[in-house]
This record gives sequence, C-alpha cells and structure tokens, in this order.
Amino acid sequence: MEPKLQRRVQRYGWDRAADFYAPFWSDQLRPAHEELLRRIALQSGEAVIDIACGSGQITFRAADAVGSDGTVLGLDISAKMIEAAEADLAAQGVHNVTFRRADAEDLGCEPAAFDVALCSLGLMYVPRPAVALAAMRLALRDEGRMAVSVWGERRKCGWADIFPIVDHRVQSDVCPMFFSLGAPGAIEATLDGAGFRDIDVTRLQVELVYDNSSQAIGAAFLGGPVALPYGRFDDDVKHEVEQEYLESLADFRRGDGYLVPGEFVVATAST
Repeated sequence: MEPKLQRRVQRYGWDRAADFYAPFWSDQLRPAHEELLRRIALQSGEAVIDIACGSGQITFRAADAVGSDGTVLGLDISAKMIEAAEADLAAQGVHNVTFRRADAEDLGCEPAAFDVALCSLGLMYVPRPAVALAAMRLALRDEGRMAVSVWGERRKCGWADIFPIVDHRVQSDVCPMFFSLGAPGAIEATLDGAGFRDIDVTRLQVELVYDNSSQAIGAAFLGGPVALPYGRFDDDVKHEVEQEYLESLADFRRGDGYLVPGEFVVATAST
C-alpha cells in the first residue's frame, strides 16, 4: 500500500475505533505496557514523548512516573484518539501532559528535546517504521533512551486470521506489514538501522482472554485495526466475517469464552 494511503487508512480507522479501543484492549495489552514501562524505568523530571499514544494508556502512567518536574507529550495520528486522551486529561486534572495529533514519521518537534521516547504497539501501523524510528532518535538528547513494543510472530498470534478474512472482502491489505517487525531479528535490525545502540529485546507469550464471542468480535472488529473496513460492510458481510473469525478461534474456545495466544516484542535502546 502506498504510504500516503496507508496513513489515511490508519488515521480514519483509529478514529472509528477510538470509542471501543480502551474498553476492549486495555486489559489485553497490559502485559506489554507493564514490560515496556518496567524496562524503560522513567525517572523524576524527565521529558518524555509518547508516539502513537492512542487514548493515553501509557502516556498517563509515564506522567505519573516523571512527576510534576517532568513532562510528557503524547502524539497520535487519530484526532478522535487525541480527543479521548484530552477528555481524560481534563477529568484527571493532570498538568504535566500535552496531547497533539501528529504522524509518527514527522513528529513536528525540536531536535534533542526529550530524554525518553516511547512507542507502545503503534509501530506496526506506520508505513515506514525505519523513518519513524529515525524521527524518534532525532527527538532524543544525547544518551537518550527509547522503548518500543510490537506484536510478535504471526504464527504465535492466534487471532492473526482477522487480516485475510477482512482483506478478502476489501481486496486490499488492511495492515500489509503488521507482523513484519515481530519476525525474529526484525526489530533489532530496524533499530540498529535507525542509529540506536544498546538494543535489548524480550518476547512475552500471553493469552488474550474473552469471556464470550461478543467480546472477541468487539475487540477484533470494533476496537482494532480493521474497524474502518468493517464499518463499511453491510449487515450480511459483517455477520459473515464475524462467523469466519470465530471459526478461526475454534481451537482456543474454552466454554463460552476464548483464550487466544499472542506474543509481544518489547525493545529498549539508547542514542
């Protein structure tokens, strides 16, 4: 997919998913968030940039970690995600966080403005991950640190059939490079190519827990990366893709619910 088109798909797709993302995914993604924050070990007073911040699940935790003497800037390509994050910001009364809509490949920041860059489960959606990582490195000061997480290998993610199921109906790749950074050695090579050093990578094996088929369907089609094409399907096609997706999860059925395997890759590096 041409990068400009892919950015447009991601922007409006996540606009559509914004209201459903946190309800369906906050618990499922917690292991990746916890590991990323543990490994980056934010310090009081640090300046942090959170790229592809979504509705701010990592951003607010980073703000708490750096304290009132630190600052956090959250960026996301989706205006609706930024609106959701800003609504939470107002409700919580947090004063050391700013949110802004921006493309991961063009952050719009001054060079060497941050101590730490974070990108949790967003890099898979960027048309040119190497360009985005180079932009992150440029935003970091000397001896700056970064942490990034992505989904792992396709064969270790039991929900992966969602993409061909949807692609078959839209005749295009919804997320053509989604699993590429999860392949063995891929994130290491991409970070190295962007000029990072001290690269350290870990893989987490997890299970996505759904109490029933409605939860599994909601996470896949309403709150995830295929929300845009799914929203354009008529009712008959929606029913077809939902049933086909549930069939792809049959091996993971446990009573009324599902335990679906997944893998996260979490990497840290320095400038």
